[in-house]
This record gives sequence, structure tokens and C-alpha cells, in this order.
Amino acid sequence: MTALPVPAHDYLLRPWSGTWVRDALLVSGAVVLTAVLAQVSIPVPGSPVPVTGQTLAVMLVGTTMGMRRGTAAMGLYLLVGLVGLPVYSDGTAGLQVLLGATGGYLVGFVLAAAVMGWAAERGWDRTPLRTLLLGLVGQGLIFGVGVPWLAFAAGLDFAGAMSAGVTPFLVGGVIKGLVAAALLPAAWRLVRGKQRG
Repeated sequence: MTALPVPAHDYLLRPWSGTWVRDALLVSGAVVLTAVLAQVSIPVPGSPVPVTGQTLAVMLVGTTMGMRRGTAAMGLYLLVGLVGLPVYSDGTAGLQVLLGATGGYLVGFVLAAAVMGWAAERGWDRTPLRTLLLGLVGQGLIFGVGVPWLAFAAGLDFAGAMSAGVTPFLVGGVIKGLVAAALLPAAWRLVRGKQRG
């Protein structure tokens, strides 16, 4: 008995069906999404920290890609900017950005994606309200790293750091959480190929 020949298109598609390839494509896509949304940057008077679309990307990545891929994506995003590609807000890059006033927020992206991914894997993202709450938790973690870092880098006291690094972003954070909750079903279809149940 002879084996039937495998169609040529199967040879072409088979390497792309592997888990590691899919993970690499998803992680790379998340880095690109974060880099693009980082360029949506609005200066805040009196603060070295701009309002950006990055946290929206972090919320979507964390809730759709899980802890492992979400952490990898945000870690790779940091690394890509660190080596000089202009992926941070306003097309910036390099160690000076990471060590500067906004560096803590960037590091917080990794922590937020990890925790949100962990929670999403356990079903904490199954309704729009819970997704909104999960997004607010993620943003809280970003602030938790970013604000002390900002205080140190900019020489601010606690009240000054809160005024410059949290207060101007509260309304925008809620809006981004609502947007993430609205986009989550489509994001899940993109990542998983089906709607979450």
C-alpha cells in the first residue's frame, strides 16, 4: 500500500501551524500594536508623562494572550525600544527613556500584562464589567510601578508624583478600560480564532 502524495500547499502551510510560530506571530503583533498606539501621545501640562494609547494595548494583550505570551510581548516591546528602535511614545527609544520619568510605566506594562494574563486564563475576563475591572487593575499596577519611579527620576514628593503621574490619567484610564472591554470579543477572535465562552 502506498501513501497518497501530500498536496504542495500542505507543505507550505504546515510550518505556520505550529504553536511556536503562532506564538511568535502573536507576540510580534502585540509589540507592533503597542508601538503604534504609543505614537498616540498627548502632552499633559505640568507632567513629563504623556497620555498615550499604550495602556490600551497592554489591556488588550494581557486579557487576550495569557500570562506567558503577554509577558513576552511586553518584555520584547521594552527590549526593542531599549536597543534603539523608536517604539516608545513620540518615537523615542533607548536606555535614557527607560531610566527617565516614564520608565517605570514601561516596566509596569510587563507586570500588568503578566497579572492580567494570569487572571484572564482563570476566567476573570468573561464579561464586559469584569474586563473593565481587570483593565483598571492592570492600570493600577502600571501606576504602582510608574509613580514611585517618576518621583525618583523627577525628584518629586509623593503628592507631586501623584499629581503629575496619576490624576491627569484617571478619566482616560476609565475610557481606555471601556474601549478594551468593547474590543475584547473581536480581539479574542483574532487571537484564538473563536469567541470566548
